[in-house]
Amino acid sequence: MIKSYLQVTKPGIIVGNLISVVGGFLLAAKGHMDHMLFAYTLVGVSLVVASGCAFNNLIDRDIDRKMERTKNRVLVKGLVSVQVTFALAIALGILGFAILYFGANALAMWLAVMGFMVYVFVYSLYMKRHSVYGTLIGSLSGAAPPVIGYCAVSNEFDTGALILLAIFSLWQMPHSYAIAIFRFKDYQAANIPVLPVVKGIAVAKHHILLYIIAFMFAALMLSIGGYAGYKYLVVATTVSIWWLCMALSGYKAENNDYVWARKLFVFSIITIFTLNIMMSIDFMVPAHAVVSLTN
Repeated sequence: MIKSYLQVTKPGIIVGNLISVVGGFLLAAKGHMDHMLFAYTLVGVSLVVASGCAFNNLIDRDIDRKMERTKNRVLVKGLVSVQVTFALAIALGILGFAILYFGANALAMWLAVMGFMVYVFVYSLYMKRHSVYGTLIGSLSGAAPPVIGYCAVSNEFDTGALILLAIFSLWQMPHSYAIAIFRFKDYQAANIPVLPVVKGIAVAKHHILLYIIAFMFAALMLSIGGYAGYKYLVVATTVSIWWLCMALSGYKAENNDYVWARKLFVFSIITIFTLNIMMSIDFMVPAHAVVSLTN
């Protein structure tokens, strides 16, 4: 039963979000590590994400039955009751928000609240089922964790936080469209209006290309804006161009879109993981801070 309740919270998604929290946190910390703040932020975000995922599983259990990759989820198979899952989701959310408020700051908590509300009420309850723009709305909530990590340290929503929001929102678009292409039949069977299903795979390829270009410019802004160093700049440029080339290769893969989309999806994970590492270790210390350290 414990394993079943754990599966309701989608542990894999929690881990993925925590990696981005670490990236945002360490970027803002700039080498000055507050271990308790770090722990509170990780735990708080973990619980909020777990709550959102549990609510998403509750909301999606009807369409999950129609999709090959989700038909064996515990709620679909009746291994966990709806009532208990609902109570668990509420408890996890309240606890997560409280930890962020008292352990980090009010800004971090409100960012988590906004991300949660967008994911559960705007995306899961409506946009996912009714609009081709659901992916775009969902990307905003998906970009909340690194911004929360950053603002837990900075306690202000500055240009750095805005750049992180842009990077992670733009990254999720080609990432999600790639999933929709290689899971095309699943989305079609569940009648989910994702772009590849509604407008066609050819149109989705164009959008993937444009979003990767936009992502590349957003990623470079961390260095241009003075938040990350030159090593980050070199790595961000390299992985972005590589990802862009993979997207361009999709125009030659008309007879094997599944394989191409799968590779693009895998590399999207490599891309964002690499950027998280680089922004964690190649941050820029403000000039006034360097002067104070040398005096």
